[in-house]
Amino acid sequence: MMNLAQVQTRSILGIYAKPVSVEVHLSNGLPNFTLVGLAETAVRESKERVRSAIINSQFEFPSRRITVNLAPADLPKSGCGFDLPIALGILAASHQIPADQLNTHEFISELALNGDLRGIPSIIPAILAARISHHHVILATNNAEEASLTGYQGVLMAHNLREICAYLSQRTTLQPLPPYLAVKRAENDLDWSDIKGQDHAKKAMIIAASGGHSILLYGPPGSGKTMLAKRFSTLLPELTEDQGLESAAIHSLRGGKTDFSTWRTPPFRSPHHTASPIALVGGGSPPKPGEISLAHHGVLFLDELPEFNRHVLETLREPLESGHINISRASMQVTFPAQFQLIAAMNPCPCGHWGNPMAQCICSADRINRYLAKLSGPFLDRVDLQVGLQALSQKDLVSIHHRSDQQSAIIRESVEEIRKVQHTRQGCLNAMLSPKKIEHVCHLGQIEQNFLELALDKLKLSARAYHRLLKVARTIADLKKTPDVKLESLQEALTFKQTLQAPR
Repeated sequence: MMNLAQVQTRSILGIYAKPVSVEVHLSNGLPNFTLVGLAETAVRESKERVRSAIINSQFEFPSRRITVNLAPADLPKSGCGFDLPIALGILAASHQIPADQLNTHEFISELALNGDLRGIPSIIPAILAARISHHHVILATNNAEEASLTGYQGVLMAHNLREICAYLSQRTTLQPLPPYLAVKRAENDLDWSDIKGQDHAKKAMIIAASGGHSILLYGPPGSGKTMLAKRFSTLLPELTEDQGLESAAIHSLRGGKTDFSTWRTPPFRSPHHTASPIALVGGGSPPKPGEISLAHHGVLFLDELPEFNRHVLETLREPLESGHINISRASMQVTFPAQFQLIAAMNPCPCGHWGNPMAQCICSADRINRYLAKLSGPFLDRVDLQVGLQALSQKDLVSIHHRSDQQSAIIRESVEEIRKVQHTRQGCLNAMLSPKKIEHVCHLGQIEQNFLELALDKLKLSARAYHRLLKVARTIADLKKTPDVKLESLQEALTFKQTLQAPR
C-alpha cells in the first residue's frame, strides 16, 4: 500500500495564482517532518500548526518520516494558505481520509492550532485560476465575502479541518458560496458643478476622462488644480466586473479589506511627494504592489509634482507607456498591472506666482529654471495634455455660485458612451492606441497633414508627442461625433499642449 498523496493548491505570485502540487510521502525511520520546495518562512512554520491542528481534530499524527514537497520546486511559495493542503496530504497518505477527490479540488487556508480554518489575503486570483481549471475550491468561511465577488459556484466554505475530512469521506456536504448582493455606487460629496470658472481646464479634464489620457495642470496656488483633480474620478464610469476583481485582488495583496460598496468604483490614489520609488512602483520581499498598481483602472494624482524626487518620477515612464511594471528580485520576477490615468498638478515656480497677473513673483530666473528642470523632457513627453490655469478674479471668487448643469452624473454618462464607441471601434481607449492603430483610426486629409507638418516643425515635437497629439485629437473628434479627425480637432488638441517654458 502506497503511503503517498497529492493535494492541489495555489501560490500567489503578483496578482496571478500559480498551481502547486503538495506531495506528501510517509516512510519508515525516525519521526521527522521535512518540507522542501522553495518555501519561505511562513510556509516552513506551517509544520507546527499542521501537527497541532491534526491532533486537536481527533486524528492521528503519523510517528514516521514525513516528506512534503511543494512542486514545482523552482516556484517561490509564500503565505499561510499551504497549511490546509499539507494537513490533508498527511491524512490521505496515512489513509485516514480517502484520496479520490483530492485531484478535483483545490484547498487554500491557514490552520489554527485547534483545527479551525482562517482566511488568507488575496483569495480572488486563486478562485479565478481554479475556475479556468474547472476545479472546486475549499476555503475558510472568513473568505466568503471576498470570494462571493467572483460568483464562482465551485467554491465551498468550511469552518474547520474536521468538516473538510467529513466532506471528503462523503459523510456530509459543505456550505456553498453565498450570493453576492450588489450595492449601488455610493454618491460622492464632490461634484463637477462645485468648480467655478476654469472652462478650458474643465474641457481638458473631460477629454482626459473620455479617452483615458494623462494630464498636467499648472497654475498659481488656489487656481483650482487640486479641486479639479479630486473631482476627476467622479467623471469615470464604473469598472467592469473583471476590472473590479483585478483591482480588488491588487488591494488585498497589500492587506486592504475590500469595501463592497466601492469595489467597482475607479480607485483614486494620491501619494505624498515624499513617497519612495518602492512605495510608488512596488517592491519588497516578496514584492508588493505600489501606488501605481493600486491605481490600476483608476487615477494616480501627484500633487506638487516637482517636489517629488526626480528618480521617483522617472520610474513612472515605463508603466505610463506599457500599462504594467516589472519588479525583478534575485529570487523572482513579478509583473503588476499599472494601467492608470496620471493627473499631476504643480505651481509654475517655487513661490507659485510666475505669470500670475494678480500677484508678484519673487523667484529669480535661475531658481525657476532649477525648479522646472526637476521634470525631464522624456517624462513630460508621456503626458498627453498640459494645461495652464489662471487664478480666479476677485469678482468671480466672491460671486454666488449657481449650480451648473455640468454635474458629475451627467458628464459620466457621456464619458461612458464615448468610451463604448472607442472599445467598439478599436478594442481599447484612445490613450492606449499603438502607433499602428493610430494610423488606422485617425484618418487625416491633406489639409490636416499640412497643418501637422507645420506644427511639428514649429513646436519641435518628438515622435511620441506627435502620436499623443493624434490620440487627443481623436478623442476630441469622438466628443464631436465626427468619424474622421478634422482640422478643428487638431487645432483644439494643440491648445491643450501648453508646455511650461522656463524664462531665459
